[in-house]
Amino acid sequence: MASTSVIATPFSDAELHALRQQFPILQRRIKGNPLVYLDSGASAQRPQAVMDAMHSYAANHHANVHRGVHTLSQEASALYEDARAALATFLGAQAHQVVFTKGTTESINLVAHGLAEVLLQKDDEIVLTHLEHHSNILPWQEAARRSGARLRVIPVEADGTISLEKVSACITTRTRVLAFAHVSNTLGTILPLAALVGIAKAVGAVVVLDAAQSAPHMPLRVDELGVDFLAFSGHKVYGPTGIGILYMGGDWPNRLPPYQLGGGIIKEVRFEGTTFAEGPLKFEAGTPPIEAAVGLAAAVKWLEKIDFSRVQAHEQRLLSLLRNALSEIPGIQLLGPGIGQASVQSLLIKNIHPFDLGTLLDQMGFAVRTGHHCTQPLMELFGLPGTVRVSFGVYNTPEETALFAQSLGKAANLLR
Repeated sequence: MASTSVIATPFSDAELHALRQQFPILQRRIKGNPLVYLDSGASAQRPQAVMDAMHSYAANHHANVHRGVHTLSQEASALYEDARAALATFLGAQAHQVVFTKGTTESINLVAHGLAEVLLQKDDEIVLTHLEHHSNILPWQEAARRSGARLRVIPVEADGTISLEKVSACITTRTRVLAFAHVSNTLGTILPLAALVGIAKAVGAVVVLDAAQSAPHMPLRVDELGVDFLAFSGHKVYGPTGIGILYMGGDWPNRLPPYQLGGGIIKEVRFEGTTFAEGPLKFEAGTPPIEAAVGLAAAVKWLEKIDFSRVQAHEQRLLSLLRNALSEIPGIQLLGPGIGQASVQSLLIKNIHPFDLGTLLDQMGFAVRTGHHCTQPLMELFGLPGTVRVSFGVYNTPEETALFAQSLGKAANLLR
């Protein structure tokens, strides 16, 4: 399990330059300025290795998978299942525990839909935190509506953290599910995963982990985490869009019903009834995202070659540089705990709307995210219209960080 303390050495200038050379898009210019991409929390850029893997599949092996006897179908099937095995290795899981989905959103919907059918009953409790992305709120609202269960919400402190005392107060003997984000996509808060899992397991609750914002930044070993389900999206981990994974622990692959129905998930179909396939294929109706799976496998293999402790050291260095530099800007508000925070920084400048600030920064070549970041309950809690969000990737540099802080100050002066 990842620690929030970082003792590794950040990338050297030469290592960082070599990393950046693997991302062709970083050579772009925006409005005449060099692109400074600070929106990896929404979608990380792709290294050449990912694009090469996807091109090789499309150019040499493309066919539909499973049940085909011709050579291309056999090759495509092997590549698809090799991709599943690569994702299992990335997570410390077994291949039969890895389901390919469209992304974190579909993964959580699949779990919530299934648990509403086989686990949740009237007056049971589903516990979330106030930090959650909409994709980890709406599916549970629907699961509660269908089953008669109730939602309970762990409050967030003023600094963006959660209190374990309040967690214990929210999780009761009626709690059947605890679902939470490992890292807040808005504040960068790293939640105390081990403590949360321990409290939930003490009452027999199922734990669902949204790892969309942690998978690119820290190791995730499901054999150590103790969660029942874990989800993340390909485009967050330097891979393609339209694909993600769902890890199912224990006997859940057998216990959950199919989420969608169609070809590929069956043993036998008769008009009188159907028997379903076992394992992950049971949840992968229709033609799967084969090319995207190949690309996602290439992405995690690429990421595995980089020492995660050094990734964290590098990103923590950038975050520290950013927070120190931004603290000099008059009227700035930095959100998040600072200490124990992942490489995400939301900010506001007094009397300047985030959209205006983001638009002007784009004119300067900076790609940042503005708005409520799909966390409207959190924005409402803090009384905010939204924020400007900076989120780092492995390819960002101290020079970009310093330039951003300088340019943000200029943009603020122009908008005042």
